[in-house]
Amino acid sequence: MATAQGKQHDYHLVDPSPWPAVGSLSAFIMAVGAIAWMHHMFSAAPIVFGVGTVGVLYTMASWWGDVIKEAQYKGDHTRVVQLHHRYGMILFIASEVMFFVAWFWAYFNAALFPADAVHATRDAVFGCGLGTQAGACAVPGTWPPKGIETFDPWHLPLLNTLILLTSGTTVTWAHHALLENDRQGLKYGLILTVVLGALFTCVQAYEYSHAAFSFAGNVYGATFFMATGFHGFHVLVGTIFLLVCLFRAYAGHFTPKQHLGFEFAAWYWHFVDVVWLFLFLCIYVWGHGAEAMAHGAH
Repeated sequence: MATAQGKQHDYHLVDPSPWPAVGSLSAFIMAVGAIAWMHHMFSAAPIVFGVGTVGVLYTMASWWGDVIKEAQYKGDHTRVVQLHHRYGMILFIASEVMFFVAWFWAYFNAALFPADAVHATRDAVFGCGLGTQAGACAVPGTWPPKGIETFDPWHLPLLNTLILLTSGTTVTWAHHALLENDRQGLKYGLILTVVLGALFTCVQAYEYSHAAFSFAGNVYGATFFMATGFHGFHVLVGTIFLLVCLFRAYAGHFTPKQHLGFEFAAWYWHFVDVVWLFLFLCIYVWGHGAEAMAHGAH
């Protein structure tokens, strides 16, 4: 019935699929395992968490594999369906933008109003964190908090900025190569983008390992690691996204007129680039400058 109806209009009526139920069950098992592991409820909790995680990953791979088959072999992704997929991806990226707005809000709320009563109360209850000088909590209106040594933005952060901006040009090269039906250019551009994305992750991990402040105990460390850490996670997801596109390119997928999977990966990667520019300017450059001015004033 669904097939017969599908031939009469441009919309895609999906076939019955086990993946929503399997994915939900796997996510539930993973959550139970994670909670039990964190609270040390029983010794097998890590195994339960692992089983749930494997189930979620298997569901993701299988479900997206079905979507690829629908697009590549069954012809279910008509122009109308592609348009609606684009709407969905735009809304998804918009939701991701608002996700990062929350972390920027938290950072600037603490940075612009460091002497606010809420922050003073928090410091009085929790302290100023590891590595903070004695008596620093008694100094109001200081950002970053006294005793916090920020990263020099013109070393590793600048290097990562150049890496990510370069990756934005390589993925654009790959996109234009695909539009011109240049398969080799598509592959080379994707390879370079994946390598640059992996290099960004390695540099950020090295940077984190040399941080002079911790996540716990101070609002600067919390907001810094939450904002840049979630961005790093998005870079990792985007790298995997592009790696899958590379495998598909070698498998002969994508045409100049139908390449939604690659197009969405490119959109996502450009979103990651733009977010990093804001992180670099606001947290690294502006935060380091605020530290220099605070030290000069004292």
